[in-house]
Amino acid sequence: MKSLVSHGWVLLLGCLLAALGLARTPQGGGGSSGQGTGTRILPSLPAAANADSNNRMVAVTGTDVTGASILYLVDTVGLHLAVYQASGGGGSTRGVELMGVRNIGLDFELDGFNDQTRHEGRPFRYKDLREMFLKEGLLEEGSSGAGSTGPGGG
Repeated sequence: MKSLVSHGWVLLLGCLLAALGLARTPQGGGGSSGQGTGTRILPSLPAAANADSNNRMVAVTGTDVTGASILYLVDTVGLHLAVYQASGGGGSTRGVELMGVRNIGLDFELDGFNDQTRHEGRPFRYKDLREMFLKEGLLEEGSSGAGSTGPGGG
């Protein structure tokens, strides 16, 4: 990836996005003092997502089903994924929470995982697709195609 942004800018971007999430999250209150009818109307938030990257990090923001802002950070050098959730509201409920971290170093070595792709009622695996491409002359014998032949299938 081309680097147009320094590492400090990615950190600043993450902080700004978290602050934006705090500002956008609906505030509590709204007149439900225990006398509610059982129906709660949630404000409609526009579906918005942003992404940016440099030669080390990819930052993607979005909104989850609860309306909270989510920040995904991918370290493309260290091969890690971190997910943060920003929540708003009153002082005690406002904050940024680390939801999870994962080492993704081996994830793309898999030829398939939780893949529900089907062809004629059967799973449509990488190995089967590769054989079909070879038979049709669309792939050279030594080529592995776009995917790898690492653990899990080749």
